[in-house]
Parts: sequence; C-alpha cells; structure tokens
Amino acid sequence: MAGRRAALKAIDWAAFAERVPTNQRAMFNALKTRSDALSARLASLPEKPPAIDWAHYKAAIAKAGMVDEFQKKFSALKIPEPVDTQSAKIDAQEQESAKNTAEYVQASKARIAQYEQHLQKLKSMIPFEQMTIEDMAEAFPETKLDKEKHPFWPHKPIADL
Repeated sequence: MAGRRAALKAIDWAAFAERVPTNQRAMFNALKTRSDALSARLASLPEKPPAIDWAHYKAAIAKAGMVDEFQKKFSALKIPEPVDTQSAKIDAQEQESAKNTAEYVQASKARIAQYEQHLQKLKSMIPFEQMTIEDMAEAFPETKLDKEKHPFWPHKPIADL
C-alpha cells in the first residue's frame, strides 16, 4: 500500500512556498510540518497488514468452530476504499487554467507588438516643440480641431463678448 500511496500526487513544497504571502508563512510551515508527520506515519505502516495466524487461535481457543466462523467472516469482510471524485475535477481545472494562461500570454504578446509599433511611431515623430498645429493634427487625428463646432477658435465669437 505504501508503494501505491507514493504513486499519488507529490506536493512540490518549494513551488508552494514561493506563492505563500509572508503574513501566512507560519500557517504554511504548520501545514508542511503536519503533512510531513502524516506522510512519515503512513510510510511507516506496512504495505499489507500482517497475516493472522488462525492455527494458533484454533489451538488456543477451546470452543470448537468459533475460530472457523471468525476466519470465514474475516475473509468475507471487504472494506470499500473511498472513490476519488475530486482529482478529475482538479485536473480539469488545471487544464482550463493552463489554457486560459496560454490564451492570455498570446493576447499579451499581441498587445506588446501593438505597443511597440505605437512606441516606434512616437519615436519617429518630430519633437513636439517643433510641431505645427497641422503636424499635430496629422500625428494625432483625435486632437484635430472641429471647425464646424468651433469656427472661431482660438478666438471667441463676437456674440459671446
């Protein structure tokens, strides 16, 4: 049983420790200590329980048939092991998280490329000190003045004076 238990998931404590905030470090250390203690106790148990010496009990117990009845009941006893229903869900969440992370990384790379193009455009522009209003409107069309809305800019209309 110890070999099968070891085949279950092992915890990467170093990676886990990197993600623990400093204010929760004491709780993390307590969890790791308890986990190590339980793992050591579990590992100390034999893989199979020791076999029962039924012949010794037959010789030691005076009542005939009692040991045979216990042996029959003991061999018929099957203790069901709990079914692991959560590992599949955790693996599905892990795969979904990995997929979402890969999509985010791809989107981030696309944004980085877009930002680098914009940065290159800003670096290749003439300095702001040397720009005219027309150069500014050409470089940044969103700042272009709307002559229909503000026909007298930078002056106020005569009616407003």
